[in-house]
Amino acid sequence: MADTTAPSTTAPTSTTPGRRKAVGLTSTPTWAWALPPVLVLALGFLYPLALVVRQSFTPESLEEGGASLTPYTEVFASTVFREALTTTVRLAVGATAGCLVLGFVLALVIAFVPFPGGKAVARFIDVFLSFPSFLITLALLFIYGSVGMANGAWTGVTGAAEGPFHFLTTPWGVLLAEITYFTPFVMRPLLAAFSQLDTAQLEVASSLGAGPVRIVRQVILPEALPALAAGGSLVLVLCLNEFGIVLFTGAKGVTTLPMLVYSKAILESDYPAACVVAVVNIVLSVGLYSLYRVVSRRAGA
Repeated sequence: MADTTAPSTTAPTSTTPGRRKAVGLTSTPTWAWALPPVLVLALGFLYPLALVVRQSFTPESLEEGGASLTPYTEVFASTVFREALTTTVRLAVGATAGCLVLGFVLALVIAFVPFPGGKAVARFIDVFLSFPSFLITLALLFIYGSVGMANGAWTGVTGAAEGPFHFLTTPWGVLLAEITYFTPFVMRPLLAAFSQLDTAQLEVASSLGAGPVRIVRQVILPEALPALAAGGSLVLVLCLNEFGIVLFTGAKGVTTLPMLVYSKAILESDYPAACVVAVVNIVLSVGLYSLYRVVSRRAGA
């Protein structure tokens, strides 16, 4: 009798290339994917930073391989460092306060006062954020410099030998330049917060007889506080580390921590002292940046 049992036609299962690739990706440990960027970051940033910290503990008079707190004690005891630290903090706090006030007012106008070109101005703010700081300083020099347009117009009208505008070479000039440059960094999160504000609240408040000042104080300002805090924290960090504005204004007697690092390293070749000042600046920046991240997280930025 013939065997009527049909041969099995079931083919052996095979994994498609796409499935094999997916299986290979999922089987790779997570740390293996994180290792390359961590190594690049360590070699490109953390290692030079570690060298700066090590150099700050190595005075030039000490033999190679030694460590000492002498550079820190010498720098902290110097009047130049204390004055630079005070100047840096004062300029940063003053510029931040000015940016908060001016940025809040300008953001209010752009967001709630209809005028031709309002959307174009809002878009220009995003472009302005990409400008280098020295470009704004040069623009102010063209206007208020010793041979700028304002002084030129004054001498042309009055016949005087020189104009009255000489504040750019003072701390006030640095403060003006920093406020001009960093105000958009406050306006950007404010405009984002205002775009999410329910306009029905404004209409209800207006229908109940509330004036513009009261609406701003009781309705708009509470909604804008997280964005103000986030933008102000960021501006404070940026002002503490600003170097180009102070350098290009040529302000006499204005020495900030970044300028002191430049002076110690380039002009005096005192690298341990420069590294000490840099470490202090890094500690301040990291602390304020941590505060900025906390505030931004609470603001939902």
